[in-house]
Amino acid sequence: MANHKSAEKRIRQTKKRTERNRYYKTRIKNMTRSLKEAIEAKDLSKSQEVMKQINQAFHSYVSKGILTKNTAARKVSRLNSSVKKLALANA
Repeated sequence: MANHKSAEKRIRQTKKRTERNRYYKTRIKNMTRSLKEAIEAKDLSKSQEVMKQINQAFHSYVSKGILTKNTAARKVSRLNSSVKKLALANA
């Protein structure tokens, strides 16, 4: 139990941040899952559309401080390479 006002405030802040981060982390997982499902279904147009949404979302999360710049770039790059492989296979 917190003994100081500042410690009580820290507890409140931590709870708020935890809830916010859980929302964004779940959203990231759901978007990547939908992209992987589109790739497995070999649906190029849908996978490109989802990839565009992922790119925008991840970079907005960087500006909000949810993800670091390098983490977002790495994840986007890896997902984009799988979309490009699908595009080459369909060509």
